[in-house]
Amino acid sequence: MTSFHPKPDEHGERLALHAPSQATSLDSWTDPARTATVLPAGPLPASLNGIAFQPWRAAPRMDAGWARLAGQQGFEEPPFVPAPGKRVAAGVVILEDDGRIWVVHPSNAFGGYPATFPKGTVDAGMPLPATAIREAWEESGLRVVLTGFLADLTRSRSRTRYYLGRRVGGCPSDMGWESQAVSLVPRAQLGKLLVNPNDAPLVAMLRS
Repeated sequence: MTSFHPKPDEHGERLALHAPSQATSLDSWTDPARTATVLPAGPLPASLNGIAFQPWRAAPRMDAGWARLAGQQGFEEPPFVPAPGKRVAAGVVILEDDGRIWVVHPSNAFGGYPATFPKGTVDAGMPLPATAIREAWEESGLRVVLTGFLADLTRSRSRTRYYLGRRVGGCPSDMGWESQAVSLVPRAQLGKLLVNPNDAPLVAMLRS
């Protein structure tokens, strides 16, 4: 039986999931030593670490709104140096108050990523921090604020700036079509899920 993502893709079409992810039990969300996974529109506790899980209905719809959004200033970051022939991208590592880290599972392991951190290509004129916040919401359903610079990494197709961030709202079961699941993962277990070599430097940084 074919499984479909509840949200249409960028062309308005139904997206078939060829190898659907598996959700974990509700009690996994309150245990910092366990990985917790939710599927699109799946069940969740009402809140976690004092922050409610509620869809972010007021999220910006246009680049100009993302560029003006609060939560992307207040820290220093080095100048960004693009890599010749590669796209400019931005992403965020979202830290939960219980010590775990949020990761997304791209639909159908797109790009060879069974799991990864939210990231995406920067639109012309869009600030890097705003792109990171937008991608976090689109791919994980979470509303985040950025707390600092993490790293600039040259990946297979992009030069990507990564920020650190924290969850202030949103709901992971409200993830967009690009993700077939969202997980909250203990640091020690990141290497088991993030197996694409492009993520290895970030996993090493976060486990050190």
